Amino acid sequence: MAGPLSHIKVLDLSRILAGPWSGQVLADLGADVVKVERPKVGDDTRSWGPPFLKDAEGVDTRESGYYLSANRGKRSVTVDLNTAEGQEIVRALALQSDILLENYKVGTLAKFGLDYASLKAINPGLIYCSVTGFGQDGPKAENAAYDFMIQAMGGLMSVTGEMDDLPGGGPQKVGVPIVDLMTGMYTSVAVLAALARRAETGLGDYIDIGMLDVMVGSIANQGMNYLVSGKTPKRNGNKHPNIQPQDVFACADGYIVLVVGNDGQFAKFCDVAGKPEWPLDERFATNGARVRNRGVLLPMMEALFLEKPMAAWATELDAAGVPCSPINTIPQVFEDEQVKHRKMLIELPHPTAGKVPQIRSPMRFSEAELEFNSAPPLLGQHTSEVLAEIGFDADRIAQLARDGII
Repeated sequence: MAGPLSHIKVLDLSRILAGPWSGQVLADLGADVVKVERPKVGDDTRSWGPPFLKDAEGVDTRESGYYLSANRGKRSVTVDLNTAEGQEIVRALALQSDILLENYKVGTLAKFGLDYASLKAINPGLIYCSVTGFGQDGPKAENAAYDFMIQAMGGLMSVTGEMDDLPGGGPQKVGVPIVDLMTGMYTSVAVLAALARRAETGLGDYIDIGMLDVMVGSIANQGMNYLVSGKTPKRNGNKHPNIQPQDVFACADGYIVLVVGNDGQFAKFCDVAGKPEWPLDERFATNGARVRNRGVLLPMMEALFLEKPMAAWATELDAAGVPCSPINTIPQVFEDEQVKHRKMLIELPHPTAGKVPQIRSPMRFSEAELEFNSAPPLLGQHTSEVLAEIGFDADRIAQLARDGII
């Protein structure tokens, strides 16, 4: 079977984005991911639109673009966890699972007998991962959290956005829910590490992932800049705090991003720009000097870039080996020759729309090639199929449906 995780079963009790993103990563890697959702309602993100996927007649379906971004390759089962029968179903699924993902509020699943201690008793090899805003302990552990507020609380917005004294200055969030996505990636790394350890010990594990922890852990160079200097990092717009010149420059007809990463690249840029004397100037000779003197260097560069069209700059800088790029819109991303070559846009068959576009996983393996065959599921699309696999006969499945449990 395709994918390095084709032997792994995942029970995904999560919703919104962080947990489902991890579930999709695992599904892309070949795992059988069963997504448990509330009957009739499903994952909150199903309704987070417009836009919604349209069916064959051009009518909006119940699948929003948001939902479709994070649930590829899963099987959807509807279960009411507030009922004893629903809890029995989840326990039966957990008994046959390798990994369980959940993002309920702290203590919620313990009330249903679906916490780690309860499920470990029936499946000692289960890897159980709880994803919450603030982790399982601490003064904020029971608080709800969303990506936007964690970007603010974790310091990201203090270093994102234009400088306060310039037009448009002030804090900005990142244009995608980056904390949710990073949390999903850390979750995937953690459960796969536990899976590797289980191969040695035979024992599962309990993993506690907090979004605020992820955000603080992702402050990276900005956090360390503060810790080693004692100075509070500030918003710099597009100007890199540690490497210069890196910025957005206006050209005669558009904008270009310049990403000079070392002194050699700066010298190449200066050759293209017709300023061979700049690398010899002690103010600009080294990266440290350029960072300290960027207030002098950048205005001179801004004047230079206005002299030629963006395409001319891009062509000359590319030829010289100086990293640069136009600022693409999202449609332009999918028209980029490299993105097309790598086949990052795919289409999968869909039961109501005929087909659905998807952005493929960036992971590529030579010995366990990934396959993408299954679209994000309709609500409850696989309920009967999955329950039959764990021993429920047709009559019992029909009765559960009549009772509103599935």
